[in-house]
Amino acid sequence: MEQITEKINNLFVSWGFNSNEVGPIITLILIIGVAFLADLICRHILLKVVAKLVRKTKATWDDIVFDRKVLIYLSHLVPPIIIYVLIPLAIPNVSALDFIRRICMIYIIAVFLRFISAFLSAVYHVYSEREQFRDRPLKGLLQTAQVILFFIGGIVVISVLIDKSPMVLLTGLGASAAILMLVFKDSIMGFVSGIQLSANNMLKVGDWIAMPKYGADGTVIEVTLNTVKVRNWDNTITTIPPYLLVSDSFQNWRGMQESGGRRVKRSINIDMNSVRFCTPEMLAKYKKIQLLTDYVEQTEKVVKEYNKEHHIDNSILVNGRRQTNLGVFRAYLTNYLKSLPDVNKNLTCMVRYLQPTEQGIPVELYFFSAVKEWVPYEGIQADVFDHLLAIIPEFGLRVFQNPTGEDFREWSRRN
Repeated sequence: MEQITEKINNLFVSWGFNSNEVGPIITLILIIGVAFLADLICRHILLKVVAKLVRKTKATWDDIVFDRKVLIYLSHLVPPIIIYVLIPLAIPNVSALDFIRRICMIYIIAVFLRFISAFLSAVYHVYSEREQFRDRPLKGLLQTAQVILFFIGGIVVISVLIDKSPMVLLTGLGASAAILMLVFKDSIMGFVSGIQLSANNMLKVGDWIAMPKYGADGTVIEVTLNTVKVRNWDNTITTIPPYLLVSDSFQNWRGMQESGGRRVKRSINIDMNSVRFCTPEMLAKYKKIQLLTDYVEQTEKVVKEYNKEHHIDNSILVNGRRQTNLGVFRAYLTNYLKSLPDVNKNLTCMVRYLQPTEQGIPVELYFFSAVKEWVPYEGIQADVFDHLLAIIPEFGLRVFQNPTGEDFREWSRRN
């Protein structure tokens, strides 16, 4: 052993080193070798053992933690800690030792920050997969925690470099709080807005929102510290700052999705010139319609009793009470809607007249579809209005529409 040591000393002396420097150099090499060996053991032995143990467990959180490189960042702390602890044995010079230990400490802090950040990310992924936390702005909280973490880490690194207490730096930063608030304005506003959105249950991932002012109409896919991402129905992505969702108004369709139906509110304009009193022949025809049989018979009974009681002169149709083709048509539509299986009978279902205009009298269908998915919902509306347009002539009514070129050509041929 002494011979090996003497040969190593002679080798370093032959390279130009002073004999007094050979011992510290050998010690330094050994320290670096120990640190390198410890790193290899941690990464290639311990981590593989932990990985095998993780695969054997039934829990999923440990798989996520391992996949997120948390343990790898933790293993990277071992070499600099060994060097930091053992380096005084190799470097007797105080100033050089202080400089190297500061570098080691900065590296340790940087790796430790990466480890904590990776750990927080792993915790986020564990909880984001749980049903009870999927509608919470966890990503915004994660980003807030990471910003605070790296801000504190930066203060500690600077304090190590200048050899001052972190509290001294924090005290000095108090004077520049206005500048810091200006720099982190969006992050601060986003954080506060995220808390308000979550506390008031205004928004969560998966909600369908509409904010036409900013071109957003779709599903919320992500809520972060600075942005809310909305996937529109054309698969484009709109990003909105969270504070705008608090200060401006937006429409959230969650109430519709959680309710018993999705509203249909559409109207069709009837030509007012086609509205008239029903003749006996028309009433006889309407009685044959299954959805109108009871209505026509009961209404006609009430009309006859009223006219008889008040001695109405039936030779003039204006006198007394009469059924109209538009009224019978409205009754038919009401019964038709209530007979459909896809219409929610527990919610409002009606057919009403709106204010007559120069384009006719609007007949509005107001009901709730029990199916809330977009494509089937549109299909239900289409089926209802297909049927509506097809049966209008059966009641002697006409749909109002502006004349087209074909109408003018037909008129010219007749004249």
